[in-house]
Amino acid sequence: MNKDIKSVFAQNLKQLIGDTSISEFAKKINIPQQTISRYLLCQREISLTNLCKIADYFNEDIDVLIGRKDY
Repeated sequence: MNKDIKSVFAQNLKQLIGDTSISEFAKKINIPQQTISRYLLCQREISLTNLCKIADYFNEDIDVLIGRKDY
């Protein structure tokens, strides 16, 4: 995944998570907290499975999450 896409995804995910704790969010979507933290720090590429889980959870278009479309 392109570094720019990682950073855009991280920014969008931070915005969507809002005031919810990372651990609480991770439990809700069944993705390890450490994995979510690495996405937010641009240290890990997201799998298609996890990208779909996050998009479904927030009812958001994948292209919006990765910055290919505007909100």
